[in-house]
Amino acid sequence: MARRSQTQVAESRAAILRTAVQEASVRGFEAASIGNLAAELGMSKSGLIRHFGDKEQLQIATFDAGVELFTEHVWRRVEAERPGLVRLLALCDAWLDYHTAADVLPGGCLMTTAVVEFDARNGRVHETVEHAMRLWHAVLAHEAARAMQDGDLPADADPADIAFALNALASSASTMYRLYADPAVLARARRLMRRTLGRLEDSPAAP
Repeated sequence: MARRSQTQVAESRAAILRTAVQEASVRGFEAASIGNLAAELGMSKSGLIRHFGDKEQLQIATFDAGVELFTEHVWRRVEAERPGLVRLLALCDAWLDYHTAADVLPGGCLMTTAVVEFDARNGRVHETVEHAMRLWHAVLAHEAARAMQDGDLPADADPADIAFALNALASSASTMYRLYADPAVLARARRLMRRTLGRLEDSPAAP
């Protein structure tokens, strides 16, 4: 049997991860098992496992692919904005828009799904999720500190508190919007995010 080219292997791996991300978004990471994905893709288990090695490595690769999607649809959309408050406000909007983009992830943000699923589990997946979330909180805190430096946030504010509050609101919006299918959830989250950033006057009116 002819050996597959590196390009073919990379394309096959990318196809597996696209399916795994969609499945994990809706059903959770445990549902994105090697057996389920092999059946979904019409592959053998041995053919699929060659790309990842085991279930844990598949879950890590799926999470990493979810982080890439988040980066593309949230951070890349705002990275050209002025650092500090302007970028934070734009980021909040992009973040909430991402939660409603069913064409990207039908079950909502994969980072939120991973935190809920692996927060109390030990292992490499937990460590991978924890590392990614610490980095994201650091990004938010950095932008908040810049806004404080510019005088756009109170000098006695705590950047880590602001990062925590924004992430908590976005995560809650992701789960509650999917649960209730109610756009008012996103309007409330947007309003509270702006209140956290001292820009309540820029918020949409309460539904």
